[in-house]
Amino acid sequence: MNKLIIIGAGGMGRTMYDLAKESIGFAKDFEIKGFLDDNLNALDNFENYPPVIGTIKDYIPQNNEVFVCSIGGHSRQACIEKMLEKGAEFIPLIHKTARIGTNVRMGKGTLVGTYTTIAADAELGDYNFIQSLTIIGHDCKIGSWNRIDSQVMMVGATTIGDNNMIHTGAMINHNVHIGDNCTIGAASFVTMDVESGSTLFSAPARRLK
Repeated sequence: MNKLIIIGAGGMGRTMYDLAKESIGFAKDFEIKGFLDDNLNALDNFENYPPVIGTIKDYIPQNNEVFVCSIGGHSRQACIEKMLEKGAEFIPLIHKTARIGTNVRMGKGTLVGTYTTIAADAELGDYNFIQSLTIIGHDCKIGSWNRIDSQVMMVGATTIGDNNMIHTGAMINHNVHIGDNCTIGAASFVTMDVESGSTLFSAPARRLK
């Protein structure tokens, strides 16, 4: 059985520990070994978690170890790529309450939270982080390295590129295309295509930069 290591032992890392315990494959395909964090004392004030077993910068992956990354923001990709260079294997975590439709395709290392729906024929790239109660409609196409927060609604046939941050409660309308490296503010309603590098907020969403 594989040994799962969670990168990052902060609040999101502890949340991801619970996600892992409730995900498809837990106790069958993998068990949880512990955390990596450059602060070896990150869990000193918290009970009921496995230990921090090493630092991110120094840890060398071992046989039968697999990884997920709880680190967010712009440092997430750099952290994962550094571990990949050392031979780490990243696995998907899909909560057992998630609904995954027919012909959905997902890349490596994607995380899917509780009660999230990914509808028929959607396509997702690698290392996306999709949180709880989100709906990704039929035929949506999502690139890689995106963070999609809780209660986001992506209507059918919308597309987004890479490295985007879509905050809680945003709604992306039918057939809208979002480029790369965009930020969509919480509770925004996006009704138009979004150029790469844009920040949008409000309902209907307007461009801030």
